[in-house]
Amino acid sequence: MTSAVSYTGELRTLATHLHSNSHFETDAPLDNQGKGERFSPTDLVGTALASCIITTIAIRAKQFETRLIGLVISTEKIMAINPRRISVINLSFTWPKSSIFDEKEQININEIAETCPVKESIHPSIEVNISYNWES
Repeated sequence: MTSAVSYTGELRTLATHLHSNSHFETDAPLDNQGKGERFSPTDLVGTALASCIITTIAIRAKQFETRLIGLVISTEKIMAINPRRISVINLSFTWPKSSIFDEKEQININEIAETCPVKESIHPSIEVNISYNWES
């Protein structure tokens, strides 16, 4: 097993990674009876996608390692109402100012990002928009 998730009351859970015993809490979102004081379970989908993209780029393109330090991917999750579900995930890259990638490297990074395991696992009905911001 990878993790154990327990209900702690007040629409919150505690997730524990069994190998390391690290943990985090989730909270229901403000628009669904929660306090919005922690990541919601649906927030974690976009967050997992951003984390997976960065990790996969770092694994498959080790030559970029130093230029990736400080890379930030901002996430936005948009919910649909009926049925309540994630309808859109928007990701936006902010590159470290000193990181410059030529066109071939940019294509390589785009291909890696588009095929990370989490992206490949997201249902096709969820629109995923990735802005690489190469011109920034």
